[in-house]
Amino acid sequence: MISRSLFFCSLFFIVSLTSSYAKEKSLKPSDIISPDVPEFMIFCGDTMDLTRFDKRESMDRELLAFSYMHSTTLKLIKKANRYFPVVAPILKENGIPEDIIYLMAIESSVVPKAYSYAGAAGLWQLMTDDARSLGLEVNSNIDERYNIEKSTLAACKYLKHSYEIFNNWFLVALSYNRGVSGIKRDMELQQTNIATDLYLNSETSKYIYRILACKYLFQNPSRLGFKIRSIDLYPPLSYTTVKWTNTIPSLATWAKQHGTNYKLLKLANPWLLDTSMDDKSHRTYYLKIYDDSAINYNPCKTNVYDKRWITK
Repeated sequence: MISRSLFFCSLFFIVSLTSSYAKEKSLKPSDIISPDVPEFMIFCGDTMDLTRFDKRESMDRELLAFSYMHSTTLKLIKKANRYFPVVAPILKENGIPEDIIYLMAIESSVVPKAYSYAGAAGLWQLMTDDARSLGLEVNSNIDERYNIEKSTLAACKYLKHSYEIFNNWFLVALSYNRGVSGIKRDMELQQTNIATDLYLNSETSKYIYRILACKYLFQNPSRLGFKIRSIDLYPPLSYTTVKWTNTIPSLATWAKQHGTNYKLLKLANPWLLDTSMDDKSHRTYYLKIYDDSAINYNPCKTNVYDKRWITK
């Protein structure tokens, strides 16, 4: 027979082990689950049915990426609160559907100074030749692909031209990634003008679904496991603009003369590439200078988020 003392020792061990397991289980932060895939999504007024297996699984893949690339997704949401309110009115003024803002988001992760290995730059990831053809100045001293307002206007020109060709925003989105001529060739070879029926390269085939998943994220962050607090978001930064038509030999000196410093001047105007500004094109430039309220904003007091774009 088992002695009474041995019995109680064994019982104590089992209870302790069970308690330890229960505690460990209770401390588990969350279960890793796959987000639900919607049956359809609306993009630029058109509805995409997502019940066909290839569409559903493509959407699932992109939702998973947003759900479990936590730091990347959170930074995307934080920055969008600052830059979406700048970009959205420009799209509207130029007759571009507001959903195109999600195309910009996946292109650059809403990083104004984004630069790709292929040479694309800015929020809209424009290539040098395309940017110049759209009226932007790009040289070793100034690169207006990093100018938020001007690059958005350039992107609007490109998108409107594409829509005149395809008359469909899904195809326009694909052409932004693959090129107009590439999509036209694919349509002719495959004898279809339906975007989701085109058999495309890996990157372009993901493109539409990444845009749709991005829209779903902003409209339903909690369904993808994100709790959004107003104090976590980056508010828009207020500034004054200075009109300038001449060369600036030293941006550091110019910054001091205008009540700021070199670093803050460069952050406010990422299109300035050098320590000086050469007026090679004889254009008029508008340089931003952050207001004091922008430089020292208190997130607890600012507490600003754009309800139109970000749902808590």
